Amino acid sequence: MPVQSHAATLLFADDEQFWFETLRMFGADEYGGGCFGEVMAVSSRITAGDYDSWYREWNAMADQVAEEGQRQLAANHRVSARDSYLRACNYYRASEFFLHARPQDPRVSRAFERSVACYRTAAALFKPAIEPVEIPYEGTKLPGYLHRAGDGTRPLLILHTGFDGAAEEKHWSGARAAVERGYHVLCFDGPGQSGPLHREGLVFRFDWEKVVTPVVDFALTLPGIDHSRIALRGESLGGYLAPRAAAFEHRLAAVIANGGVYDYSMAHLADVPVDQRPEAIAALMDGPTPELDGMIEAVMQRSPVARWSITHGTWCFGASSPSDYMRMTLDYTLEGGIAERIRCPALICDAEGDLFFKGQPQELYDHLTCDKTLLVLGNAEGAGAHCGVGAARLANARIYDWLDETLGWDGAM
Repeated sequence: MPVQSHAATLLFADDEQFWFETLRMFGADEYGGGCFGEVMAVSSRITAGDYDSWYREWNAMADQVAEEGQRQLAANHRVSARDSYLRACNYYRASEFFLHARPQDPRVSRAFERSVACYRTAAALFKPAIEPVEIPYEGTKLPGYLHRAGDGTRPLLILHTGFDGAAEEKHWSGARAAVERGYHVLCFDGPGQSGPLHREGLVFRFDWEKVVTPVVDFALTLPGIDHSRIALRGESLGGYLAPRAAAFEHRLAAVIANGGVYDYSMAHLADVPVDQRPEAIAALMDGPTPELDGMIEAVMQRSPVARWSITHGTWCFGASSPSDYMRMTLDYTLEGGIAERIRCPALICDAEGDLFFKGQPQELYDHLTCDKTLLVLGNAEGAGAHCGVGAARLANARIYDWLDETLGWDGAM
């Protein structure tokens, strides 16, 4: 049987975006961020493409699981409560995912606040406890969490998400896998990402080194950190952000892009014929127009992926319209010698069935002049979805084996 060229769609066959977000929930099961049966039960009650249906069912499950966690904690069943609150955190996060066309919708703020509260309750029940931190940044603070692997001086992995994730989500999306291998882990949300976006309206910036450098400064103040072995990992759009930061922040000992992104605008222009792209880019550079917005909205009506991504992007980039958002994406590129400025070893992950950034990891890899490795996650092994979601144990094993070897770390020190 031939291998599929894309990740198989098992639920929501007519809506790739709903399926991917469901697969993301299945993948969270591997580190406690979900329960297979709960994900299946919720999915059976959701109508594909119906954002209100998605919110209603995930929010109801989140409320149910959080209430059980509250009863468990009151009865001093601390492990059970920890597990319930961790799942509830993810279910609340997922519930408001598709509502960002109206970010002032009270359902958005309620779900966000309850997600964070559930995570912080769960975090306090881990041994050692996961510590909430606030990282100084341009007159405000970036929220994050410090996961300690134990006593003694150890390497530090700085971990951030990309376009639409959260520092809380990094718990099951990279952090605990690194802790298991003896790394201290510092997760954070930067501008445009969950905490700063929801609470302060801070939007994305392309010069991500201006974000990571204050985080490294903060990390160097923490006890038990090996200053010579600080690595950075970014997910999804973080596959552009982390390499961009590494091009200018040379205190990093390694950088991981899961998956790699060389030019973010190509995620939206990939379907434009190559010979027409200069004209399309010029039109975007001229500024938003009703005609451009009409064309983009027509694409959004046809494509579930475009409908969600452009809606969310308009909010998290602080854009005035869909075409203004697409204009802003033109700045998110490692062209012009930026990729070539990276000095530390780099791991670029490429998911075979990537729904969003097909071809971008290879392009980034080809431009790097540092010590570099390309890691391909395949469909045949169930790891071919964007960022390897759905096969986290497999993906993390390969990512962190590379990091162990790169930093000379055996986890036993």
